[in-house]
Amino acid sequence: MTDNDPIALNSRTHAQSGISRSSNRLFFVTKNKDVDSIVVRLAGDSGDGIQLMGSQFAVSTALTGADFATFPDYPAEIRAPVGTTFGVSAYQINLGGGSITTPGDTPDVLVAFNPAALKVSLPLLHKGALVIVNNDAFTPRNLTKAGYDVDPRVSGALNDYQVVAADISHLNLEAVKEFGLSKSEGSRCKNFWALGLLLWMFDREFDSVEAWINRRLAEEPTLRDANIKALHAGHAFGETAELTASLSQIHVPAAQLEAGEYRGITGAEALALGIAAAGELADRSVLLCSYPITPASPLLHQLSRLGELGVGTFQAEDEIAAICAAIGASYGGMIGVTSSSGPGIALKTEAMGLAVSAELPLVIVNWQRGGPSTGLPTKTEQSDLYQAVYGRNADTPIPVICASTSGECFEMAIEAVRIALRHMTPVILLADGYLSNAAEPWRIPDMSAVAPIEANAVPESDEDPQRRAFSRSQKSLGRPWVTPGMPGLMHRVGGLEKDIESGHISYDPANHQSMTDLRAAKVRSVADFIPAQELESGPDSGDLVVVGWGSTYGPIFQAASTTGTSFVHLRYLNPLPKNLGELLGRFDKILVPEMNTGQLSTLLRDKLGVDPVSFAKVSGQPFLISELVEKIESLKGKTS
Repeated sequence: MTDNDPIALNSRTHAQSGISRSSNRLFFVTKNKDVDSIVVRLAGDSGDGIQLMGSQFAVSTALTGADFATFPDYPAEIRAPVGTTFGVSAYQINLGGGSITTPGDTPDVLVAFNPAALKVSLPLLHKGALVIVNNDAFTPRNLTKAGYDVDPRVSGALNDYQVVAADISHLNLEAVKEFGLSKSEGSRCKNFWALGLLLWMFDREFDSVEAWINRRLAEEPTLRDANIKALHAGHAFGETAELTASLSQIHVPAAQLEAGEYRGITGAEALALGIAAAGELADRSVLLCSYPITPASPLLHQLSRLGELGVGTFQAEDEIAAICAAIGASYGGMIGVTSSSGPGIALKTEAMGLAVSAELPLVIVNWQRGGPSTGLPTKTEQSDLYQAVYGRNADTPIPVICASTSGECFEMAIEAVRIALRHMTPVILLADGYLSNAAEPWRIPDMSAVAPIEANAVPESDEDPQRRAFSRSQKSLGRPWVTPGMPGLMHRVGGLEKDIESGHISYDPANHQSMTDLRAAKVRSVADFIPAQELESGPDSGDLVVVGWGSTYGPIFQAASTTGTSFVHLRYLNPLPKNLGELLGRFDKILVPEMNTGQLSTLLRDKLGVDPVSFAKVSGQPFLISELVEKIESLKGKTS
C-alpha cells in the first residue's frame, strides 16, 4: 500500500491518518486534535437518508454548544435514478467555536455513500481533505452510472486526499441481521450506521439521536431497534477497529454565544413561529392559505402544527384561490398570510392588486428559487426582487422586506405583520430556498420585550360609517381595520376605484390621480417607521462598501471581515431606509453581490441614482467566501 492508496477500513486492514490544522485548512495526521471549526459534507443517493442523517448530526452539534450553519442540497426529482449524479442528495454543515455564518466553502470531511456522490462532491474539497467512501457501492454498474471509466479509488483521482474506504453497506447489514429485515429494509439503516461513526469521530453522545428514533419509529419496534443497533454498530466500529491509528477523534469547542436558551432552527420553522408570535402580539387569529410548491411547502407544514396558538391553515386548490382566501381572512379580521415561490407569486399578482385597492392587511411570503418556469425548484436564488418591487399591473406599490438568516425569519415575519396592520397594505416578505432549509442556533427571544402590534383605531365621529371606515392615519396613511359585524360601521369595499374621502366607488379622473398618489405615499411612509440603515462592519467611509440583501449575509459578512471592507446589509427593500443614499455616498465604489443578474443594483440605481458594481451569481448555490474575497480585493485600490 502506497501513501496515495485508499485506507481500507473494515474488520481486517488499517493504515495511518489523523488531523492537524495548517494555513486555516484541515489536514490529517496521527493524533486527536482540537479544531476551531470544521466543514463536514454528507452525500449519497436521494434514497439514502442523507438529509435525516445531516439534521440529526446538526442536533448533536447544537447540544454540544458549538455554533453551526447547514446547507441541505437535494435534487428536484422525487426519486431520481439510483446512482446517478443528478440524483445526489447532500448535506453540508460548518461547525465550530467561533462565529459561524456560512456552511463553509470547502469541506474538510466528506462521507460519500456511492460513486456519484463522490464525483459530485470531489471538486468542492480542498487538497488534504478526509474522504470516507462506502466500499460496497463501488461496483462496475455504479461506477458506470456515475460516469467513471476507471474506479477513482485506484485511478489516482484521490491522490490529493486522505481516503478511508469502509465496507459500510456490508457492516450495516451484519449489524441488523438479527432483526430479520429484508436486504432492502436493512440497507435503509446504513445512514444511522454512518452517523454512529460520525458521532464517534466527533466524540458525541447518542441520547438525542436515540430519542428521535424512539419517537419517530415508536409504532414500528423492529425498525426502531434495528436503526438504534446500526447507530451503535457504526460508533463501535470507530471505537474498536483500531481506527485511532487511522482516523482521529475531532473535538470542537463550544461557541461563545450570548447567554440565553437556544435551539436549532430552520428558516421555515423560524418564520412559522414568527407568524404565530405576530398573531399573539396583535391579539388576532392567523390563517395561512397556501398551495404546495417547493420550497414554500415547509411553512405550511410547520404552521399546521401550531393550531393551539390560534393559527389556522388552509390548503387551497391553486395559488389564486390561496391568496383570495387569505384576503377573505383579512377582511374578516384574521391576519391573512399566503406563501409561495416565484411561479406561484406570479399567479397571485392580480389578487395582490385587490388587497392594495381594498386596503386590507396581508402577508405574502416568497421563498425564491432558481428559475424561470420550473427551473431549479430545489436550488436557491434571489431573482424575484424585480417581481416583488415592480411586478404588478398598474401602479400597485407594496412594501417589500427580506430575511437575512434562518433565525431572522422570525423577526421579519413579525415585522411584516406590523407593517401590514399599521399601513393596511399587503407586504411581501422575501426569503429563499436556502433559508427555508438551512439550520443554525437560534436564541429564543424574550417576547415580553417585543412591542404589541397595533391596528389603527376607528375614529370617534358623527360621520357616516363609510367615511369612518376609510379615514386614515396622518402618519401611516393606514385606514382602520373595520371588519364585518362591527356595530355601526357597515361599509362598501372592493377592487373598483374609490373616492379618497368617502370610500364610495368613483370614476372621477382627478380622484384616481389622488388615490394613485395616496397608495404610493402609503408605501413611502413605511420609511418613517423603520430603523436607519447601519453598517454591519468596517469603516463608515472609504474606497469600497459591499451591499447585500437576504441570504447572502453570511458569506458577505465573512468576506468583508477578512478583507477589512465596509459592509451594509439591507432588510428593507421597498421603501429603502431614508439614510441609505447618504450612507452609500460616503464611499467611492459600491459592490453588490446577489444571486440574480443584478436586480438590487438596478433598484439602487433607480431609487438612489448610484452606479454599483454588480457581482451576479445564478448557479443555484450560495456564494463562497473565497469568490467574494477575490472580487473585493480586485476592486480595492482601483479608481472609480
